[in-house]
Amino acid sequence: MTKKPGRKKGSTLPELTKRAILMLKEGDPTLGCQRISDMLARGPALGASPSAVAKVLKEAGYEFEEVPTRPHKDKKRRFERATPNQLWQTDLFTFILKRQNRRVYLVAFMDDHSRFIVGYGLHASQSTALVLEALRASIANHHAPAEILTDNGTQYVTWRGKSQFTKELEKRGIKQIVAKPKRPQTLGKIERFWGTLWRELIEAAVFVDLQEARRRIGLYIDHYNFHRTHQGIGGVTPADRYYEASEQVLEQQKTRIEDNALHLARHGAPKQPLYLTGQSGGRSFTVHSEGDRVFLTREGEERREVDLTTPPVAEPGSSPLDQALADLAEMAHRGEADDA
Repeated sequence: MTKKPGRKKGSTLPELTKRAILMLKEGDPTLGCQRISDMLARGPALGASPSAVAKVLKEAGYEFEEVPTRPHKDKKRRFERATPNQLWQTDLFTFILKRQNRRVYLVAFMDDHSRFIVGYGLHASQSTALVLEALRASIANHHAPAEILTDNGTQYVTWRGKSQFTKELEKRGIKQIVAKPKRPQTLGKIERFWGTLWRELIEAAVFVDLQEARRRIGLYIDHYNFHRTHQGIGGVTPADRYYEASEQVLEQQKTRIEDNALHLARHGAPKQPLYLTGQSGGRSFTVHSEGDRVFLTREGEERREVDLTTPPVAEPGSSPLDQALADLAEMAHRGEADDA
């Protein structure tokens, strides 16, 4: 009777979710509300809409600043291929190794549908041979695309005749699409990746030499492909989309958030989730935990429990998925999979 009518003012999210939001924001002040919401759903399976995240940040003292922009003469126009490997984008990015005061060049190939980096190479020069090396490695690992979109750089086109890059594509039956000069927005997806790579790694990093730069950039690209959520593809990772597992991932996230909400209500602490997804032999699969039990679900089959206590011995000729599960079980047996 003494309680005032109406809803309680302020955020109604659990304290654990509030702390997680503030920790993410403190760790990377450039994160927006949508990105934080996607990261909470994918990682600890905590539900918080972008507006709920904004309310928590506002209560914590963060100020929202609206910066006026000039209107564009024309509306933005976007394109996206319907499936993986229909179109790749490629471009070069250059920066200076601070310790050696040495300029280096990074070439990358990105799948247009998923934003997945299928291949890259970091070298001290920008020759066509090094671009071709990265192209061949990308095709060897992920098969050839139908088309490749390039700019007018000398590595890709020449004013007379055909470039080595063009001849290589023709030999492999790949169509080359060349963007119009002075139109960087045509290669907007990979240009956006360069900006992300610069802000999140290269701008503040100090590499000892070219070899260390290759290693650390490779680690970042693995993070970008498999762990970093992307707003342009619905909050999933590039790998989720490239391996056509996005729907499974979002459904599993929804289930985990619902399960976690009940667990939080009862115990006040989050579960440590295990979740893997992908494709093997042309069929999708997921590996997820339910309490202390781990289940494998293959497309078209009933799910079955996986025993991670005793490392199984993979028989000769077993599938890559079976071998991966065997390796995962061995890690768990050694105590190395506690943080999976």
